[in-house]
Amino acid sequence: MSSLFLASASPRRRELLQQIGVPFSLLAVCVDETPLPIESAEEYVQRVARSKACAGLDMLSDASACVLGADTSVVLDQRILGKPADRADGLAMLDALSGRSHRVLTAVVLANRSACEVRLVSSEVEFRPISTAEAQAYWDSGEPQDKAGGYAIQGWGAVFVSQLRGSYSAVVGLPLCETAQLLDRFGLPRWSKSAG
Repeated sequence: MSSLFLASASPRRRELLQQIGVPFSLLAVCVDETPLPIESAEEYVQRVARSKACAGLDMLSDASACVLGADTSVVLDQRILGKPADRADGLAMLDALSGRSHRVLTAVVLANRSACEVRLVSSEVEFRPISTAEAQAYWDSGEPQDKAGGYAIQGWGAVFVSQLRGSYSAVVGLPLCETAQLLDRFGLPRWSKSAG
């Protein structure tokens, strides 16, 4: 049976794979996540996820190994909101998202030496209005500082979400329905008691 490797440092992706009983090992990969000037947000997340999976494959000598890569972006008015650079940037992001809808795009890629498949999931998240005091208190909690778009739907940031249309797990960082479909296509197990 093929071994699965997760090419991600995200604890959220690790937890989501464990949630559906997927046995895997972690790989630390380093890829350039700078958006290209001409690419759309959809093209960007797919390229980065594919780059992570391919970088992981390049690290392995096992010819039967499979590598899972993923990338998530928050998109507002066609602009990708990455991780906040600093407090001012984080507060500006929360202000921009306040009282509005935005898209969360997550691409997941599963690759081995002979195949590479991509799934792209788009979800719409609506925020209620956020006061300046709330935004400051949330930033000061430390939670949003390393999160795309400056918030975590699976954490304290959930209080801002008035509506979600799409995949909750994709907004967290890994669309479980589509990931399970890819695992099935590659003959990889899930619902395993030995996972984790």
